[in-house]
Amino acid sequence: RWQKIFMFPLWSKMAVFWNKMFLTIIVLLIVLFLDAVREVRKYSSVHVNEKAANVNSSAFDHIQMKLFRSQRNLYLSGFSLFLWLVLRRTVTLLTQLAKEMASHAALETQVNDATEAAKKYMAENERLQEALSGKGDSKKKESTDATEEKLKEEVERLKAELQKTSNAFHKAKTEVAAFKKQSEGLRREYDHLMKEFEQLQQSLNKAEDKKDL
Repeated sequence: RWQKIFMFPLWSKMAVFWNKMFLTIIVLLIVLFLDAVREVRKYSSVHVNEKAANVNSSAFDHIQMKLFRSQRNLYLSGFSLFLWLVLRRTVTLLTQLAKEMASHAALETQVNDATEAAKKYMAENERLQEALSGKGDSKKKESTDATEEKLKEEVERLKAELQKTSNAFHKAKTEVAAFKKQSEGLRREYDHLMKEFEQLQQSLNKAEDKKDL
């Protein structure tokens, strides 16, 4: 069902503009993040200077409001940029994994078909051998021998094809396992980065509390 949904022509048309849209959003988030860093530095220094100068409370509250907004924009833009990159990487890995699983299923079907064909030819070969042992006509034996040789060649060809398909199947299985391990590594890296982001946010909050004191 999901394969039918994602095979709509609309998605293939949108895929042409996807990379451009992704780069545009990345550039926009980077600009917003850098602007937020600049605003935080600006109002942090002004906040310290105004606090030391003991100005009126309305101006000091206005500076605090500006500082709070700049810090909020910094957190939002930084976290959005981080999540957007993680989302891009996750979508790429899921797409590769889906392709490998589809090729894995196709190879498995080919292996089953080749196995059934080999069994069929082997059964026909056994019947011909039984028919050959029960008949004494030389012409029929010659024709049966020729047919048997053809069947043997066909069986050998199918065995070689089966071996080739089996190797491709094992290779695809190994690649699928590698993508799964890569996805698990990405998930662990994401959890680690989230912990570091929380620690950084806590340290920033502690630093701001110390400045207020």
